[in-house]
Amino acid sequence: MTPMTPRATPRATTHETAHATTHGTTRAAARTATRAVAPRLPQTFPLATVGLDDAVARQFRLLECTAAHFEGPQLFSADSGCVPGLGRPATTARVEAVLADFLGAEDAALVQGAGTGAIRAALAAAVAPGEPLLIHRAPVYRTTAVTLRALGPRCVRTDLNDPRALAAALATGAFRYAYVQHTRQRLADRYDLREVLAACAAAGVRTIVDDNYAVLRTPACGVELGADASCFSLFKLHGPEGVGVVAGTRDLVARVRADNYSGGGQVQGHQALDALRALTHVPVMWALQSRVGAEVADRLAAGEVPGVAEVRLANAQDRCVLVRLDRPVARSLPAVAARHGAASYPVGSASRYEIAPLFHRLSDSALADSPGLADRTVRINPMRAGADLVLDILRRSLAELA
Repeated sequence: MTPMTPRATPRATTHETAHATTHGTTRAAARTATRAVAPRLPQTFPLATVGLDDAVARQFRLLECTAAHFEGPQLFSADSGCVPGLGRPATTARVEAVLADFLGAEDAALVQGAGTGAIRAALAAAVAPGEPLLIHRAPVYRTTAVTLRALGPRCVRTDLNDPRALAAALATGAFRYAYVQHTRQRLADRYDLREVLAACAAAGVRTIVDDNYAVLRTPACGVELGADASCFSLFKLHGPEGVGVVAGTRDLVARVRADNYSGGGQVQGHQALDALRALTHVPVMWALQSRVGAEVADRLAAGEVPGVAEVRLANAQDRCVLVRLDRPVARSLPAVAARHGAASYPVGSASRYEIAPLFHRLSDSALADSPGLADRTVRINPMRAGADLVLDILRRSLAELA
């Protein structure tokens, strides 16, 4: 008997799948049809990370910078208020000097409001209402969108992934400033921050960089690559709630500081010192976290956990593992994983509170760009855990959802 040639199965439409289910065809066939149209994860271009040896060197250099600006007893006491001649606590001024020295910036200012407050302070000091501001053509991070709406610049979008598009936008001569997010706004973003900043500088356009989730995680932050300002949260670097940093050129930081003249708006000395103490262990901690994330991705890609269809490493906010499941259970998974020891929602996504592995939905900006991923994709961040615990939680959670 001549063997039959199998026919290609046509892709089922949503109507066909619903029709088959309604009329009693097997549920397995319906699930197969649904899987056929499930969106795949885009190719991602994760940012480079810092290896353990380099992280140790960074920690040591941070302490060298600290020793250059603090005498021993000053590390055990902190002041408050607008000190005459400084306009802020002396301890805060010392920590600012340490951070500027460490990042190779001309100056740095601590601000309230964490990373959002830092971005808001820098943009308020730089651009006027109605002024053209060059930004990436992508969904804007939600808190940044609020800042842009409040400050009122005229945002002009260009695709930073396309050097020719960026060059054309810069050639118009319409911009004094560009605003760039270091980590990815879209999962498929691939632009190189150094190249974007260099192109802007060559055109005489100054740059403000959102460096949240990038400082000490990547080999260099925006100001180290030539930006006029890097804005980031010290809360996301295990510091106290609400403390942010604007590090950059002397003139821009001076305007940030002048705007923040009120005593009630100052970062008090005890907050600044708390942030500095926390910062000393972050480089090594994040190097370990990056290494575990890569191990988790490799082991999932090798098929170690049933129910995983696809895996990507990505900088979706913090560096994480994107896991596309073979069933539409992503919305339920975080709550189930929490019963097995995971965190189901973030506090700062990289704060001192996050110790357990985080099983969470995609960010709003990622879903705005790829809404079809919501039902099947979760992001996993190992935080302080090892790969064995992360995979065990995922395995047990998927089995419970079967």
